[in-house]
Amino acid sequence: MANYQPTNLVLHQLSRILEVSFEDGTTWRLPCEYLRVYSPSAEVRGHGPGQGTLQLGKEEVNINDIEPVGNYAVRLVFDDGHDSGLYTWDYLYLLGKQYDHNWKEYLAALSEAGHTRKARADG
Repeated sequence: MANYQPTNLVLHQLSRILEVSFEDGTTWRLPCEYLRVYSPSAEVRGHGPGQGTLQLGKEEVNINDIEPVGNYAVRLVFDDGHDSGLYTWDYLYLLGKQYDHNWKEYLAALSEAGHTRKARADG
């Protein structure tokens, strides 16, 4: 994967969106719920293929803090207490690029698990 460098990182807490802009001119608007359920942490992804854990009830999750980690990543501190996993610049770029596919996959997994996604309080 290419080495993507962000030029701007803006958290919109009211809309629960993390806006990430990159040197190539691309800007992704990534919902906090999406970032939480696709956390790169072992707790979410597992320690090997097929070992991930479906995250339920994250519709209202928000980010409390963004902690820089060197020049290559950030740690996102979510208001549900989750703060493990480093979001490298390349991983954030990939999450943006694959958002539509990943979101559909997440919604399908929720449905398959019999979970009904709650409507967010802010619409």
